[in-house]
Amino acid sequence: MLRERLSAYRDAIRSELEAVSAEDHPPHDIAASFAVGVFITALPTLGTGLLLFVLIVALFDRVSKLALFASVVVLNPVAKWGVYATSFWLGTLLLGPVPGVSFSEVSFDAGPDIVARLLLGNLVLAVVLTVVGYVGVLRLVRLYRRRDVLVGDLLPERLSE
Repeated sequence: MLRERLSAYRDAIRSELEAVSAEDHPPHDIAASFAVGVFITALPTLGTGLLLFVLIVALFDRVSKLALFASVVVLNPVAKWGVYATSFWLGTLLLGPVPGVSFSEVSFDAGPDIVARLLLGNLVLAVVLTVVGYVGVLRLVRLYRRRDVLVGDLLPERLSE
């Protein structure tokens, strides 16, 4: 079951990347659009990230809409819990533990110290994911565009032959 989900997730990402690579945008613009989307999606925007996407698309012509919105596939709501846990761990590593609060007792009621650690860790993690996303998508788009054969050309025209 987990293998099937991971396979479906991988296929969705591959499909998005193939669609993005087929756009007329230069590879840098596609990678930058994806990286901006990853940065916004990684932050705790509480649902306003999609509004930011719409604003960015309206303001900038060079933005690849598909690449920007494909970032949501990578950092979907299920994956965000892992991002938040990692962010809090990273923030605690950088700022130290919150006095009087153990890791298992963490809640937003614990105050500004916990929120500060979460936000700092989230910002650092968002920057790292942005750089990795930019480099990864830039390499994938360039590689995809250098190929002479499209993925669709490799599939048989009729599966029941």
